Amino acid sequence: MNAVVVLSTDLMDRSKLSAAFPDAVFVRSAGEAIERAGDAEVVVVDLRRIEAGDLGALVERAGRVIAFGSHVDDESLVAATAADAEALPRSLFFRRLANGEL
Repeated sequence: MNAVVVLSTDLMDRSKLSAAFPDAVFVRSAGEAIERAGDAEVVVVDLRRIEAGDLGALVERAGRVIAFGSHVDDESLVAATAADAEALPRSLFFRRLANGEL
């Protein structure tokens, strides 16, 4: 079982996430995230990398989904919340990550 699965291709984000979750498994596609979600305690998703329909499928398979995105991308954040993911603006997500609050 992988405790954390991360869908993000941004190298800076991956670096910060690796520091917080050393055993995280990084995936590059929504399909791969959905496939691995059943084996994860939490799935972290960069909202730039997933469509709303795929996010809904991910939430159905995963125990917990935390999605982060641009604070000006209200549409994606609202859609993630509607799909029952924990949706956070990037700045708040990475602040909580750094403080060990996730």
